[in-house]
Amino acid sequence: MAFKINSSDYMEYLREFYDVLQENKDYITELDLATGDGDHWLNMNTGFGELLKNEDQIKDMNLQDAFKRISMILMSKVGGSSGVLYGGAYMAASKTLEDVEYIGRNELYGILNAMLMDIMKRGKTKVGSKTMVDALAPAVEELKSKIDEGASDEELLESTAAAARKGADDTKDMPAIRGRASYQTDKAVGHLDPGAVTMAYQIEILCNYILRR
Repeated sequence: MAFKINSSDYMEYLREFYDVLQENKDYITELDLATGDGDHWLNMNTGFGELLKNEDQIKDMNLQDAFKRISMILMSKVGGSSGVLYGGAYMAASKTLEDVEYIGRNELYGILNAMLMDIMKRGKTKVGSKTMVDALAPAVEELKSKIDEGASDEELLESTAAAARKGADDTKDMPAIRGRASYQTDKAVGHLDPGAVTMAYQIEILCNYILRR
């Protein structure tokens, strides 16, 4: 049976991501201190923590309204450029969810692809610039490929998660083109991009959450 998740499920996934964020506070901060100003974890923690304070409200919304609400919270609560990028990404994704009751494989592709396009446009970035795009783009590409192949849900989700993880890992050898790390390009080489790492966490946790269900 094909997977289907609703707003309540999506909020459960976000809670799991928040828990992983707590577990990796020191690691993410160390990554960011190596290439930036060390506030990425704090910004993400603040924004996604605020989402969970609104969980009871959001989980009962239809998917489009839930994503719009998530967008507004992240836009206002996540500091730095991440707030604008995440807020814009969720708003773009909400536009794909009109009259959608459940997220299945095609809806998941629509959401992630809309997020990717919006982040690249707002951030004026592309694959290979050592940003969150480097985790998101390969995941979107892999997801579309597996959908076209007619792969099973298990294969599709596992491959998408693996693509995000590899994309984040590949940022280690990239110079920074965009973001705060670009101010010290040489220093960025040899370090993973924290934004790509937290994006990979989100994709992996979402895929694993759906797999368990």
